[in-house]
Amino acid sequence: MSDQQQQQLPQQPPAPKPTVEELRAGIQQTRAELGETVSALAAKADVKARARDEVERVKVRALDQVGQAKVRVRDAVQSSPVPMALVVAGVAAVVGIILVVRGSRR
Repeated sequence: MSDQQQQQLPQQPPAPKPTVEELRAGIQQTRAELGETVSALAAKADVKARARDEVERVKVRALDQVGQAKVRVRDAVQSSPVPMALVVAGVAAVVGIILVVRGSRR
Protein backbone atom coordinates (compact mmCIF):
# COMPACT_ATOMS: atom_id res chain seq x y z
CA MET A 1 0.00 0.00 0.00
CA SER A 2 1.10 3.49 -0.64
CA ASP A 3 1.49 6.13 2.01
CA GLN A 4 -1.54 7.88 0.65
CA GLN A 5 -3.76 4.76 1.03
CA GLN A 6 -2.54 4.16 4.56
CA GLN A 7 -3.45 7.70 5.51
CA GLN A 8 -6.97 7.24 4.15
CA LEU A 9 -7.68 4.18 6.32
CA PRO A 10 -9.33 5.11 9.58
CA GLN A 11 -7.03 4.66 12.51
CA GLN A 12 -8.56 2.44 15.17
CA PRO A 13 -7.53 3.13 18.69
CA PRO A 14 -5.82 0.17 20.35
CA ALA A 15 -8.11 -2.00 22.46
CA PRO A 16 -7.88 -1.14 26.12
CA LYS A 17 -5.99 -3.65 28.21
CA PRO A 18 -8.22 -5.71 30.51
CA THR A 19 -7.90 -5.13 34.21
CA VAL A 20 -6.65 -7.78 36.59
CA GLU A 21 -10.19 -8.38 37.79
CA GLU A 22 -11.46 -8.86 34.24
CA LEU A 23 -8.66 -11.33 33.55
CA ARG A 24 -9.46 -13.26 36.73
CA ALA A 25 -13.16 -13.34 35.85
CA GLY A 26 -12.33 -14.61 32.36
CA ILE A 27 -10.07 -17.31 33.79
CA GLN A 28 -12.76 -18.34 36.29
CA GLN A 29 -15.36 -18.59 33.52
CA THR A 30 -13.00 -20.64 31.35
CA ARG A 31 -12.33 -23.01 34.26
CA ALA A 32 -16.04 -23.48 34.84
CA GLU A 33 -16.67 -24.22 31.15
CA LEU A 34 -13.76 -26.63 31.06
CA GLY A 35 -15.05 -28.39 34.16
CA GLU A 36 -18.47 -28.84 32.55
CA THR A 37 -16.87 -30.19 29.38
CA VAL A 38 -14.75 -32.68 31.31
CA SER A 39 -17.80 -33.82 33.29
CA ALA A 40 -19.79 -34.34 30.11
CA LEU A 41 -16.97 -36.35 28.54
CA ALA A 42 -16.57 -38.45 31.68
CA ALA A 43 -20.29 -39.21 31.72
CA LYS A 44 -20.17 -40.34 28.09
CA ALA A 45 -17.16 -42.53 28.79
CA ASP A 46 -18.79 -44.23 31.82
CA VAL A 47 -20.39 -47.15 30.02
CA LYS A 48 -21.52 -48.92 33.20
CA ALA A 49 -23.41 -45.87 34.45
CA ARG A 50 -25.01 -45.35 31.05
CA ALA A 51 -26.06 -49.01 30.96
CA ARG A 52 -27.54 -48.75 34.47
CA ASP A 53 -29.45 -45.63 33.45
CA GLU A 54 -30.81 -47.37 30.35
CA VAL A 55 -31.87 -50.44 32.38
CA GLU A 56 -33.63 -48.21 34.89
CA ARG A 57 -35.40 -46.31 32.09
CA VAL A 58 -36.57 -49.56 30.45
CA LYS A 59 -37.68 -50.93 33.81
CA VAL A 60 -39.78 -47.86 34.54
CA ARG A 61 -41.33 -48.02 31.08
CA ALA A 62 -42.12 -51.74 31.48
CA LEU A 63 -43.73 -51.20 34.88
CA ASP A 64 -45.83 -48.41 33.39
CA GLN A 65 -46.99 -50.69 30.57
CA VAL A 66 -47.83 -53.46 33.05
CA GLY A 67 -49.88 -50.99 35.07
CA GLN A 68 -51.74 -49.90 31.97
CA ALA A 69 -52.40 -53.54 31.01
CA LYS A 70 -53.79 -54.25 34.49
CA VAL A 71 -56.19 -51.35 34.18
CA ARG A 72 -57.36 -52.51 30.74
CA VAL A 73 -57.91 -56.09 31.93
CA ARG A 74 -59.72 -54.95 35.04
CA ASP A 75 -61.94 -52.66 32.97
CA ALA A 76 -62.69 -55.47 30.51
CA VAL A 77 -63.61 -57.89 33.30
CA GLN A 78 -65.75 -55.36 35.13
CA SER A 79 -67.60 -54.33 32.00
CA SER A 80 -68.54 -57.93 31.18
CA PRO A 81 -69.18 -60.33 34.11
CA VAL A 82 -69.51 -63.35 31.79
CA PRO A 83 -65.75 -63.88 31.28
CA MET A 84 -65.19 -63.83 35.06
CA ALA A 85 -67.87 -66.48 35.55
CA LEU A 86 -66.27 -68.61 32.84
CA VAL A 87 -62.87 -68.30 34.51
CA VAL A 88 -64.30 -69.35 37.87
CA ALA A 89 -66.10 -72.29 36.26
CA GLY A 90 -62.91 -73.35 34.45
CA VAL A 91 -60.85 -73.25 37.63
CA ALA A 92 -63.52 -75.24 39.48
CA ALA A 93 -63.55 -77.84 36.68
CA VAL A 94 -59.76 -78.22 36.76
CA VAL A 95 -59.76 -78.58 40.54
CA GLY A 96 -62.55 -81.15 40.32
CA ILE A 97 -60.72 -83.21 37.67
CA ILE A 98 -57.54 -83.18 39.76
CA LEU A 99 -59.45 -84.40 42.82
CA VAL A 100 -61.18 -87.19 40.84
CA VAL A 101 -57.89 -88.37 39.31
CA ARG A 102 -56.13 -88.39 42.66
CA GLY A 103 -59.07 -90.17 44.32
CA SER A 104 -59.11 -92.95 41.72
CA ARG A 105 -55.39 -93.68 42.23
CA ARG A 106 -55.86 -94.60 45.87
